[in-house]
Order: sequence, then C-alpha cells, then structure tokens
Amino acid sequence: MTIRQKILKQICYTDLVYGRINKKLKTNMARDEIETFIADVVSCEESLISKIGKNYYVENKAHCVRITINASTFRVITADKL
Repeated sequence: MTIRQKILKQICYTDLVYGRINKKLKTNMARDEIETFIADVVSCEESLISKIGKNYYVENKAHCVRITINASTFRVITADKL
C-alpha cells in the first residue's frame, strides 16, 4: 500500500479543522465539501507528498494548496494556500 492510499484510507478530521480550513483558504465549504476537496487533492497524481518530522505535507500546485496531515493519526491539521 502506498502512502497516498494509506492517507486516503485512514484520514480523519476534528471539528475545529473544518473552520480552520475555511478560514485559511478563504472559503465557505460545508464539511462534506471539505472532505471531498481534501480527498481530491491527496488522490491527485500531481500532488507531492513529503514527510517532515511528524507530519505529511501534500502539495498540489493545480489547486494551489498544501495540506498538513499528522503522520501517526492521519488527522488533517490545516490547509494553506500556496
């Protein structure tokens, strides 16, 4: 199983991260829209996944976004515009 598949299978969210993602990306997406967006970014073959310290960073230049995911819990921490 690749790290991309592992992230997609085990990814999870906290209640606070939905608001944080909307704030950082300056959007107003619903929870299911955010989950779909994150899954699209992670599953995209053009996305670059790197592990630095205790986090995975998924960068996608097409969506102009970087997603930070905890490497041990696979919990989404935040999303930033590139």
